[in-house]
Amino acid sequence: MIGYASRTGTRRNLAALRDAGWRLIVSARGVLRNEGFQYALDNGAWTAFQAGEAFDVSAFEKAVTLLGYGADWIVAPDIVGGGVASLEMSLPWIDILSPIAPVLIAVQDGMVAADVAGLIGSRVGIFVGGSTAWKLATMNDWGALGRLHGAWVHVGRVNSARRIWQARDAGAHSFDGTSASRYACTLPALDRARRQEGFKWQD
Repeated sequence: MIGYASRTGTRRNLAALRDAGWRLIVSARGVLRNEGFQYALDNGAWTAFQAGEAFDVSAFEKAVTLLGYGADWIVAPDIVGGGVASLEMSLPWIDILSPIAPVLIAVQDGMVAADVAGLIGSRVGIFVGGSTAWKLATMNDWGALGRLHGAWVHVGRVNSARRIWQARDAGAHSFDGTSASRYACTLPALDRARRQEGFKWQD
């Protein structure tokens, strides 16, 4: 499973991530550099949500212009915890972004498989967002849907070995988190977890 760490400029942490074979996830609301890593492009909605601000369309468009064509995938604009309203925000962007890079639709609290089943496939995947409780309760469903349609499944905000195991058990292809980029000392345990095969997390 591929691990993406939030972009950091700290040389020590970047060196540790590079040695471990991790990638970066670059936020449209952050510093628009990939530091020489393979990377994915996030839309910045989470940063706006935390700051109590509206989604910054111009920042996202700038990020796509600068980094979109080299990205592993791009998260379409969404509304954190916004359910079907979030999907309605994402839909117009799919045709805009998919010629640039694969697109992930962020699924949010209240959404169900039928909401996105007709949209996903080889170029459009699933970013499992939403609240922590909802994410954990529905992660397996999104993984199964992705397998059924041959779509990429990514889980956001994964910062512990336990969460990595849960994402793997759900069938996710990748995950992201801030812990490995902020604290190099946490990386070895997280990296062991992402590489561990045959583990089945049991609550």
